[in-house]
Amino acid sequence: MTIQDLKEKGLIIFECLTGSKAYGLDTPESDTDIKGVFIFPKHMYYGLDYTPQISNPTNDIVYYELKRFIDLLSVNNPNILELLFTPEPSVLYKHPIMDVLDPSFILSKLSEKTFGNFALSQVKRARGLNKKIVNPIDKKRKSLIDFCYVNHLQGSLPLRTYLKQKNWVEEDCGLVKIPHMNQVFGLYYNPNLAYNGITKSEQSNEVTLSQIPKEEIQDSIVYVNQEGYSKYCKMYTEYWSWVEHRNESRFQGTLKHGKEYDAKNMMHTVRLLKMAIEIGEESTIHVKRTDRAFLLNIKEGALEFEELLSIVDELKVRMKDAYKTSSLLEKPDVNKLNHLAFEIRDELYENKRYQ
Repeated sequence: MTIQDLKEKGLIIFECLTGSKAYGLDTPESDTDIKGVFIFPKHMYYGLDYTPQISNPTNDIVYYELKRFIDLLSVNNPNILELLFTPEPSVLYKHPIMDVLDPSFILSKLSEKTFGNFALSQVKRARGLNKKIVNPIDKKRKSLIDFCYVNHLQGSLPLRTYLKQKNWVEEDCGLVKIPHMNQVFGLYYNPNLAYNGITKSEQSNEVTLSQIPKEEIQDSIVYVNQEGYSKYCKMYTEYWSWVEHRNESRFQGTLKHGKEYDAKNMMHTVRLLKMAIEIGEESTIHVKRTDRAFLLNIKEGALEFEELLSIVDELKVRMKDAYKTSSLLEKPDVNKLNHLAFEIRDELYENKRYQ
């Protein structure tokens, strides 16, 4: 089943513009995001071909099957809740039966966590980008030997430096374990013996041990910072995966405003927290934003990161206060939602189009 199938068979029962165009935060560069609800034909719903949602390759257009849509409403998913409050100009199509989904028994105090946690995850992403920009990782990958050190005078030296000073080559080195000393090895050197070197290859995750003749004299002690190497490998993989998959135009925008954080993420953080406060105080969702100028200023990098974090902290306090006195339900009326899910499907299945 594809989006084209949904449209040709008339299975879409709700469809609207979402994202920046629904929020009133769109600019000439903004994409068009669409979300909606469809109902599976009766024979497919009761068969083995159930699919909870269908989207285009870029996920700019997503349609949720009725069951999935109501499941997400029951946990106050922010992206799905917003659809019930979509401004009329952004609604592309709405089957009259969708009017039975009254927000009064759906919107609840769960929104504090769902909107709030979603907002704070954006802060984490913004911090992560800040860290990646400030601390880029060289494309040339380090090897385990770069995390090896030898005792030297009253301190230590990187093993590579030590070998260079002595004009030794790694391949002629031999290591042996030192009892009772974790990740500490004895270092031997003899170009006339077939030692195994420090590692088997640049990609090795462990040092290589050698058989050392009894008459050989240990040169020094080598410490292998295995934990540091493992941490580096994880950071390297994450960094270059991010480089490969990042939205390049968005990243260049971040570099352009020069604040070294993802300004769009921070804009959404503030928006989500303000929406969460409005839900707690007014029992409704204002999808179309009246604070467009302020939010777009954030998106354009007009504020310093620390200033934004201060605003976020203030909004978190306001959000907690709003829900302490809120008249909202503690959680959605799941029984009523369950009953309506059945009634909507039952009524639609009377129409031959949905069979």
